[in-house]
Amino acid sequence: MRIFLLAPLLCLPVILGVVLGVPAPALAAPGPGQGGGLMGVMGGEVVPHDCAIPSIRAGRVASLRSFHRATAECADRFWAGRFAAAGLAYTPPAVQITTGDDSVCGAIGGSGAQYCPQQRTIVIRVTEEDVREPFRMNLAHSVAHEWGHHVQGLIGVLSAQSALYGPASGDARRLLNHRLEMQAECFAGVFYSAALDSIDPGIGWEAWMDAVRLADESDIHGKPRNLAFWQNRGYRGGATGFCNTWTAGRDKIS
Repeated sequence: MRIFLLAPLLCLPVILGVVLGVPAPALAAPGPGQGGGLMGVMGGEVVPHDCAIPSIRAGRVASLRSFHRATAECADRFWAGRFAAAGLAYTPPAVQITTGDDSVCGAIGGSGAQYCPQQRTIVIRVTEEDVREPFRMNLAHSVAHEWGHHVQGLIGVLSAQSALYGPASGDARRLLNHRLEMQAECFAGVFYSAALDSIDPGIGWEAWMDAVRLADESDIHGKPRNLAFWQNRGYRGGATGFCNTWTAGRDKIS
């Protein structure tokens, strides 16, 4: 997901569902505040996560590739640490950075960031607009949001969802999409709570939240104000336990 245009998650439509009410042995955590696993970790002091993320030179594709690789390495170390603290196994995703229209799981659309769950690959497309006018926070969010989907895959959210998404239809599927995307936004916020200084986003947090709220609405992702709510919730809370979108009311995930 990128701000000003929310990129569709093209590789997930057939494996969407919901965690609650579906047996999911791989999901090592209940809801927030119930303890155990990654999703049971609530609050606590946020420890800064220092990463060497380089500056970007406008007009240089290689510079953007270096930025994305460094942000990916930063996210990888952050989430590996969170999984270790929760006593869970962690495996990194592959990362594909491309200027083309195709990825390991098919065509890339929109602004071009997506997660391919079967290949466990995050795909980042460097667009012409990125090259002309690189916006660090927008670029970082391409990595942070899609890493959120990888985390969902590792803790069993994606596989648990598939049990409900398949037989659902219409509005039910749309809301299941929203719960998925908003949790990924929240996970991105958790990452930012520790790594934002290293990202050096070039925009203040509240201004970024305003930008998220003013983004184009996406049928897959949901209302921008709710995406901002969940991203901010993860950022302010600093823990994955604040990211249980599955029990949230419709007004927070529409």
